[in-house]
Amino acid sequence: MENTKCDCGHNNPVGTVLCEYCGKPLDESGRSDPPLEMRYEGRARRSQTRNTTLFDRVWNFFSSVKVAIWMILITLVISILGTLLPQEQSIPSNRPEIYYAQKYGVWGDLFYRFGLSNLYESPVYIALLAAIGISLVVCSLDRVVPLYHALKNQKVTKSPVFITRQRVTRTEPVSVGEKEALLDRLAENLSAKQYRIRREGDSILAEKGRFSRWGPYINHIGLILFLFGVLMRHLIPGWYLDESVFVREGETEKLPGLNYYVKNEKASMELYDPGEMPPSSENRQPVVKKYETRAVLYEKDRETGTLKEVTRGSIRVNHPLEHEDLQLFQADFNTETRAILLNVKDKKKDRVVDTIRVDLFDPKPEYKLNGGVKVNILNYFPDFVMEGNRPATKSENPNRPAFIFSVDAPGLKQPEKSWLISGANLDDINRENRYEMELKKLETVNVSGLMVRIDKSLPVIFLGGIISMIGLVMGFFWHHRRVWVRWKEGNLYIGAHTNKNWFGLRRELEQAAEKAELPLSFSLEKR
Repeated sequence: MENTKCDCGHNNPVGTVLCEYCGKPLDESGRSDPPLEMRYEGRARRSQTRNTTLFDRVWNFFSSVKVAIWMILITLVISILGTLLPQEQSIPSNRPEIYYAQKYGVWGDLFYRFGLSNLYESPVYIALLAAIGISLVVCSLDRVVPLYHALKNQKVTKSPVFITRQRVTRTEPVSVGEKEALLDRLAENLSAKQYRIRREGDSILAEKGRFSRWGPYINHIGLILFLFGVLMRHLIPGWYLDESVFVREGETEKLPGLNYYVKNEKASMELYDPGEMPPSSENRQPVVKKYETRAVLYEKDRETGTLKEVTRGSIRVNHPLEHEDLQLFQADFNTETRAILLNVKDKKKDRVVDTIRVDLFDPKPEYKLNGGVKVNILNYFPDFVMEGNRPATKSENPNRPAFIFSVDAPGLKQPEKSWLISGANLDDINRENRYEMELKKLETVNVSGLMVRIDKSLPVIFLGGIISMIGLVMGFFWHHRRVWVRWKEGNLYIGAHTNKNWFGLRRELEQAAEKAELPLSFSLEKR
């Protein structure tokens, strides 16, 4: 690589703005007004000096702040679009291609077709997050490496041109006999203001708060860890799970995506006693005090297929049942009809032949009754609805159960068909039948809705958030301040630089100079 030589004799890499040794500007063509550009201490960044290989071009693309801002804006816009309608995980249907069109019309159909219904787990969204993470890494390395070397190797003695081209600067004539005592007093007063003093001959470098320069990069490290934790949820199997399962009281269900089973031993709901409610309360309706599920967690043996109990306990709102990384939260509670008891009545003899129990979740195809009567279920619609003059079901849940029964008995020339919808007979269809199905009783069961959650990436996400906050605090509440002092040829040159709060720096310099018996006012040049 070619070098750029300064007047002081130091060879600087191509792209360097300020001499690494004396600080003098290397290229003054068309530029004579102060102050100097002090970004990265005038060091050249890698992206500004190399552009020959494919790696260089990729590096330069991701090191651009404009590119990073555009990627963040695109991600934000897409994220907002994904919130306009519910995601697939939140809709009450397992056929999203039909649900969105029926529920939201043309916009819902477009929402589904463009992949916004499952946005946050899509490859495009994950790729955008990964690209932002890569951009953060490359931008940080491209800037922090030259800044680190510049601050680590900064020289005490600087060119008068460098000092007088700072935003806060002053030049004052000082005789040879006065300069030594004056430099001593300035160094002592700056040290009293917590500056770290370095001195070489007739030059002083006073510095404090350098660690604040690393605040933005520590913030970047935290953001990178945060993004890495989010990406691990989708890229590493078993690191993240957020599903729901409904378990009826007394039953055992498999947890989605896991080798675990949960049994609902008892699901209960406790209400507040009227005496516990405030006397002034106008709401006289029952108020729920607690939802609770007594559960047993089993693990299935992969060889024998048997269930082995691993833990048991009570699940309440905000008090999950935990096992290793698995958590079971109480998320929902309802009561549903489990079975219906039907009387089979002989209208001719005006008596009940027998009673059958129909399990709404597992109905038998045939029931044998007293007197040789047989009842068969020809069709079952758990959630009855008419679609195009044809019976159908909206879901598998028995919200509005409908049956078509066939009743056969001695003395009948052919089996009779009976319609029963939500426990009510259709009189116009069943009027001529000898045997009638009538509702006797409903059996209900409590159902617990459990949220199944595994999130191994949470520690990484929390760590990234904490590190990011530390970086923000370092950058906001501390400032990197430096003061260069040099006596040369009868003149005392004083210049100062900070990354923020220039007026505070100027005030500190004026106070230090006044105590050094050199009352000075410092100009603050505009950029």
